[in-house]
Amino acid sequence: MKLILLGAPGAGKGTQAEIISKSQNIPSISTGNILRAAIKNETPVGLEAKAYMDKGALVPDEVIIGIVKERLAEPDCAGGYILDGMPRTIAQAQALEDAGIDIDAAVLLDIADEVIEARMTGRRVCPNCGSSYHVEANPPKQDNVCDNCGSGLTIRKDDTPETVKSRLKVYHEETEPLIDFYEKRGKLRRVDGALPLSEATDQIFKVLGL
Repeated sequence: MKLILLGAPGAGKGTQAEIISKSQNIPSISTGNILRAAIKNETPVGLEAKAYMDKGALVPDEVIIGIVKERLAEPDCAGGYILDGMPRTIAQAQALEDAGIDIDAAVLLDIADEVIEARMTGRRVCPNCGSSYHVEANPPKQDNVCDNCGSGLTIRKDDTPETVKSRLKVYHEETEPLIDFYEKRGKLRRVDGALPLSEATDQIFKVLGL
């Protein structure tokens, strides 16, 4: 099964991708994770991508497509995969098709902007071990301190209110047209992204017939 997860930043795509990945034993390929690894390692692509991500802008297509193609060529993708965070534009979706990369379904996590803003501005991350928290949904035991390693928690630059609004604007302009793109191909599956995690997961499995 080859899947794409669609939805605004903070809609829960990464979390749901992990759940589907474990259930179906297929890799979840997060372009965000690939890019963050490149940024952490300060590769030329990583440094280029960082400048865009810090502003809440999209990373150029040629950078993303090149990284994804390399990843999909690896043996663990032979039985299927989940693309999380890609494609983000019609041009990227067309480039995937042109490269012979076909998908079975595009799952849309449908969710209102105000819900996204509340979710993302409440996120906290540990800069030391990478653990993730939320001030309301998943708070640490001690305020602003990581449960796992005791480090102080931080807000990612792309989770500040200004950047979240910027990212949502970019999503509506650049990524939302993909809904129509995949609907026309009969591949779109809609799920209520505002549901509690387990209920949204149940809906995803239902629309995919799993």
